[in-house]
Amino acid sequence: MRQRPAPGGKAAAVRRALLLVAALALAVVGWVLHANYGGESDVAGGAPASASAERGAYLVRLGNCMACHTDRGGAAWAGGRAIDTPFGTVYASNLTPDPEHGLGRWSAADFWRALHHGRSRDGRLLYPAFPYPNYTEVTREDSDAMFAYLRTVPAVRRANMPHQLRWPYSTQAALAVWRALYFRSGEYRPEPAQSAQWNRGAYLVRGLGHCSACHTARNALGASSDMMDLSGGLIPMQNWYAPSLASDAEAGVGHWPLDDTVRLLRTGTTGAATVLGPMAEVVQSSTQHLTAQDAQAMATFLQALPASQPAPAPAPAAAVQVSARTAERGARVYRQQCAQCHGEHGEGVRGAYPPLAGNRAVILPVTANLVQVVLGGGFPPATEGNPRPFGMPPYVMLLDDADVAAVLTHIRTSWGNQAAPVTEFDVIRQCGGSFR
Repeated sequence: MRQRPAPGGKAAAVRRALLLVAALALAVVGWVLHANYGGESDVAGGAPASASAERGAYLVRLGNCMACHTDRGGAAWAGGRAIDTPFGTVYASNLTPDPEHGLGRWSAADFWRALHHGRSRDGRLLYPAFPYPNYTEVTREDSDAMFAYLRTVPAVRRANMPHQLRWPYSTQAALAVWRALYFRSGEYRPEPAQSAQWNRGAYLVRGLGHCSACHTARNALGASSDMMDLSGGLIPMQNWYAPSLASDAEAGVGHWPLDDTVRLLRTGTTGAATVLGPMAEVVQSSTQHLTAQDAQAMATFLQALPASQPAPAPAPAAAVQVSARTAERGARVYRQQCAQCHGEHGEGVRGAYPPLAGNRAVILPVTANLVQVVLGGGFPPATEGNPRPFGMPPYVMLLDDADVAAVLTHIRTSWGNQAAPVTEFDVIRQCGGSFR
């Protein structure tokens, strides 16, 4: 005779299993919360005497730190700038020496722990909107120099804004799990088989430059399986596409002359390319200040990236189907609004307006950037090497969605360009309602 299970026995077993899983999860969270935490920091105060504030000023420019840690119209380095993410809004912190709200009570070790481990002075986990997955590569020497510089800026008594993140993303436990899955601290280690120049470039691109923060695709949790692949991705909340730096079909520079890559980093333009959108801000605030040696090092590393994909063969002309009505509308808008600068045949004007014929940015499969430029305008950075760049005005008040789709289709299917047409739905989806 079979023995009947005790009443509630199965339910009790399930409860015990759930409690065991919960206990294991809490154990993992607790381990992550305390792992790599250095305990008590050194005595609060300045960085070691050997740290150079002048060198630190250069390094924080390379990291483009002020772009986030200065609010629009606010005091330099006093924080408060809103950084929108798919999970809510993160507010940049005060980095001035103010003792109550800034870094006044921090030590050099505290600052290094923030960069290297993504932890605040009190051990609290920091959100990866602060790119510590990249900054973990920064050496202690460079971290100390950056801290030494920040100790010299004027103190500003501005309280830090509380983040506005949805639950459970607002919890330290959720952040601990994210870090357990996607973050490993580690300082950059030179590749012995590579040159000193290549290694310097790799250190700047992967670490302070945090190029992968934009040029790497992210999953639904805002993470990447490989933060260093630089294979391109849509920038969250901005609807700009950061093209692949490892593909000749997108933004790879493997076949460029080295001087052209250096010039693009330091001036924002070459004879064949111009940076726009978020990259224009990076050049404006950061890379134009590179020393000649560091610019060459970054260019050397970028040009040596292994190709991620070959350039696709152009589609046969017959495969690009455009209705007669769309073709006529696109050609008319182009003649009225674009040809004066970009030429009747998309040839452009060297040194002023980029060519559209054969332009890889025009025929990218992802058309988000084209929509952004037509609606919001395209403005290269003003740099020492190109102090008065030619820009493109916004057309958001002049062209409707059908006009934008038609003119972009015309540009992508004319003068030898054989890319897919752009639809009105593409325009609506890619601008995300940010313009209309």
